[in-house]
Amino acid sequence: MNTVIAGLPILLLMWAMTKRNAIPSHIALPVTALLIALIQWLLFEADLVLLMANVVAGILSVLTPISIVAGAILLNRVLHFSGAEAVLSQWLKSISRNKVAQLMIIGWAFAFMIEGASGFGTPAAIAAPILVGLGFPAIPVAIFALVMNSVPVSFGAVGTPIWFGLSGLSLSETQLMEIARQTALLNSIAALVIPFIALRFLLGWQEIRHNAGFILLSVLSCTLPYMLFAQWNYEFPALIGGAIGLALNVWLAKKRIGLSVSTEVELPDRVMKTRSVVKVFVPFALLIVILIVTRVPQWGIKEVLNTMSPLWGWQLGAAEFEISKALVLSLNNILGTGVSWQYKSLYVPAVIPFLLVVLVCVPLFGMSRTLVMASLRDTGQRLLLPMVSLMGALVMVNLMMQGGSQAPMLLLAQAFAGWLGDSWGYAAALLGALGSFFSGSATVSNLTFGGIQLGIAEKVGLPITLVLALQSAGAAMGNMVCINNIIAVSTILGVSNKEGFIIKRTIIPMLAYALVAALFSLVWLH
Repeated sequence: MNTVIAGLPILLLMWAMTKRNAIPSHIALPVTALLIALIQWLLFEADLVLLMANVVAGILSVLTPISIVAGAILLNRVLHFSGAEAVLSQWLKSISRNKVAQLMIIGWAFAFMIEGASGFGTPAAIAAPILVGLGFPAIPVAIFALVMNSVPVSFGAVGTPIWFGLSGLSLSETQLMEIARQTALLNSIAALVIPFIALRFLLGWQEIRHNAGFILLSVLSCTLPYMLFAQWNYEFPALIGGAIGLALNVWLAKKRIGLSVSTEVELPDRVMKTRSVVKVFVPFALLIVILIVTRVPQWGIKEVLNTMSPLWGWQLGAAEFEISKALVLSLNNILGTGVSWQYKSLYVPAVIPFLLVVLVCVPLFGMSRTLVMASLRDTGQRLLLPMVSLMGALVMVNLMMQGGSQAPMLLLAQAFAGWLGDSWGYAAALLGALGSFFSGSATVSNLTFGGIQLGIAEKVGLPITLVLALQSAGAAMGNMVCINNIIAVSTILGVSNKEGFIIKRTIIPMLAYALVAALFSLVWLH
């Protein structure tokens, strides 16, 4: 009975966000968190003070992901209002007359890089209008962009789904790195299949087959550096893999390597000034350089940005608030319960590098005060609802993990383990996909189901890192059917009332991705 009660809020959440007139995540997630709090207090007889402490910690924890999202969106809006985005769009359109090359450069490599930098549905929203501008039909483009925006998602927004999405599981650095390696390998194997399926929504098999050489090289140009960087870092495999892949894709297209002349289309000649194109790529180059400099441990800056040496401290009743010399904010012993919260102001990729790069962009593109204010306003408007959704998810996860051996998260893990036993590896990715489907975020999926996956792995004796890698890859593939992303892309392309039609199409490649994940689990275990 306790297991049924523990699972009831999750089932209600899934129903609310997938029914015909779905309840948006910014309403469904906070309501679910409230329901879990009431169940914990009234039925599980949880300590009320501890419940309140976990709620406070969950609300404060939203500062990490929302500050990253804010920085990413602000940079995107600055590029938009400054006109840099339009220059980038024109340059991308001018690279090749081959339809396959256009689709792979814009919908794959460029979107791969943008996902690594900002995530949260941005790549599909940027790439889709460019492709429609090239003459491709809107609805197939929306489907194509959603399917392509899957492989890099596990490391999107500077690795947020990994390092923040799994942050509440008390994993060691070694375990996180192993999860990153396995996730990158699984996603890269899936990448040998997914782009071919995605292209089929816009092209015939004959066109795809004649250009298969370029498609394969295009895929590998992103996934090989992606896998390489994932061996020692889980923050920018997608960002750097995408940047390297984009450069290689452009070179391959200009040399017409692996491309068929029969798939070329007529385009008006565009002369792009080299200086303008280089200027547009300065922010992305700065982003990559700053991330590398601040993330490589051997250079010492990472240690400086994470130092916990106290600078100031205040006693707030039973709790203690501290600021370190690296501006790490800490609230310890919340409400006297031992629950704590922490925010690394200089290490979380919000101020460094996003805000720094934005500050460089303003004079670089000659932005007026009016344009800067428009960028800030647009960013603020886009942040409100995601902040509420993330807050609800974080509070919900904190409450689900409270209760020791009777914690709802643990009870659900035990139930799943009992149903599938050591065969759980074949279905683990689907749970991750389900999380992305109803929450709209791979990060939220990992936050929501990471604890359940961990509990199942421990219960049935599966490798923890493998199961969490399947969760992470599943959360990425769930982006294809995520209703939030579908609505965002459809809105930008001016497509209305086609959400159900699009989901029916994107679920096919998602199931193909799930099959790859199941086979990966089988091979890895045996």
